[in-house]
Amino acid sequence: MRAVDHDAPHYLHQPPVPGEERFVSLALVNTRFALSHGQVDLLEDADAARLWLVRHELLPDRTVLNGRQASRLRSLREALRELYAARAEGERPPAASLDALNAALAAAPPTPRLVWTGRAPHRADEPDAGNPAGAALSLLAEDGADLLTGPDAAQLAPCGAQGCTRWFLRSHAARRWCTTKCGNRVRAARHYAARKTST
Repeated sequence: MRAVDHDAPHYLHQPPVPGEERFVSLALVNTRFALSHGQVDLLEDADAARLWLVRHELLPDRTVLNGRQASRLRSLREALRELYAARAEGERPPAASLDALNAALAAAPPTPRLVWTGRAPHRADEPDAGNPAGAALSLLAEDGADLLTGPDAAQLAPCGAQGCTRWFLRSHAARRWCTTKCGNRVRAARHYAARKTST
């Protein structure tokens, strides 16, 4: 999904990692990350969570998000992180994470409709307009379930750079870092360590 431009702090404009352009649930998981000055949480409060949902076209711009709804969004993020880790490690996830994803899937399931465009009908799912926050959670959970059960799941990986907490889809098996910035940081640290031990 294409993000809407809004005035926001520079750290909101982190370069996307591979896979975020196709899976908004991956972008959700990456809303908590480290910078040189500490941890950043793009969902730290209801206003920040609302901004993130609006920027990703999951919530109408004028919709108000309350603290409980923002908390449910953060809970879904943490559940997805644990589910991605379980999938990447080939392990069984915590039951609470699976329950949180399934609860989000059921938060506001879309309604199937028959629509007619041009001369041909086709089926479409309409989000629950009466519960926009629940619809956003449901869409994010569905996107995460699609990633976990689809062909891209085998490419799901955590960034290998120390301190980086972001997840990405590997474009090739040798890729270990979410961005070239993380890769350069790791290489620079190795170079520095090698020079230090040789002197």
